[in-house]
Order: sequence, then structure tokens, then C-alpha cells
Amino acid sequence: MEKNRCSWANEPEIMRKYHDEEWGRPLFDDRKLFEFLLLDAFQAGLSWLTILKKRENFKQAFDDFDYLKIAEYDEDKIDKLMQDKEIVRNRRKILASIKNAQLYQSIQKEFGSFSDYIWKFVDNAPIVNIWQNWEEIPATTKESDAMSKDLKKRGFSFVGSTIIYAFMQAAGLVDDHVEKCFCKTKLEGK
Repeated sequence: MEKNRCSWANEPEIMRKYHDEEWGRPLFDDRKLFEFLLLDAFQAGLSWLTILKKRENFKQAFDDFDYLKIAEYDEDKIDKLMQDKEIVRNRRKILASIKNAQLYQSIQKEFGSFSDYIWKFVDNAPIVNIWQNWEEIPATTKESDAMSKDLKKRGFSFVGSTIIYAFMQAAGLVDDHVEKCFCKTKLEGK
């Protein structure tokens, strides 16, 4: 019997697997959070499926999403990335990833971890929304606006509110699974 899931996640298999195993699950690991932040930045203007299909290539090209290494990338590495046909070759996004990796470490020093920093925007608990269908879900919220504004103030790039809301959904700061989805967090009394 086929499981009920969010409509965007029924096809292809790579989307189903991502939805069922990762999307919307609360994430606290700084390395994984940086991976999501980097991938969401590269997704800007493209479909998530495009990025998901290239995820393993991004992982190889960007040193397993090690922000400490990425922060040290030089012109030679940037040129190498620009020649890599297996990733999205956008110089502005590559440069933003390097800068964001540097700034990421500043946030870790200030807050103890990037996780501690981002979770404060949702009072340290996932926001569980109640949606009947995918079309009801907003592209931004006051929380994504606030996080985006703060990240921009700190110098981050490719962190507009829409990108940040997608990041928040992916990292489980927000549960936007529709009501009938088998992944939906069940609230007490519901």
C-alpha cells in the first residue's frame, strides 16, 4: 500500500527518499546544517530536483561540505569548481559559499554552534504548521524574514527569506508536511 506523502514528493524516487528520510526532520548537526544552507543557496532560481540530483557531485566538489575547508578555498579551487560540469557553475554562488563558510564560523564562536543560533529563531522547538495541501504553504514567514535579515546583517549571501524558509523546512525548524502525510508530526490532542 502506497504511503500518503506531500504531493511534491511522490515522483521521482530521489524526491521520495529525500522527503521520507530527511526533509522536515529536526537537525542540529552543524556540518549537516551547512550542507543544507549551501545547497539551498545553489538552488536559488533552479528546481530542488536539479540540486538533489547533483547532491553527491556537490559533496565531492565541496569537500564533503566541510565549511572549515571551504572557508579556505583560493582562486585555484574556485577555477576548478567553475570547470566542474557536475555541479551548478555559478561564480557568485561559489564565492558566497566561501564567504558564508567563513561567517558560519563566526556565528559558532558567538553562539557555541550554528545550531544554537538558528534554533533561537523558532524558540528552540519546531514550528508545526497545519496544512491540508501544498498550495497553502507560504514562501516566507516572519521567522524566515528575521533569520534572513540577521544573516544578511552578518554578511551572508544567498540567504533571502524564501531561501531561508526552504532551509528551515529542510532542517526541520518548521514541519510543513501536509496533514495527511505519514511524516507529519502528530500534535497532542489531534
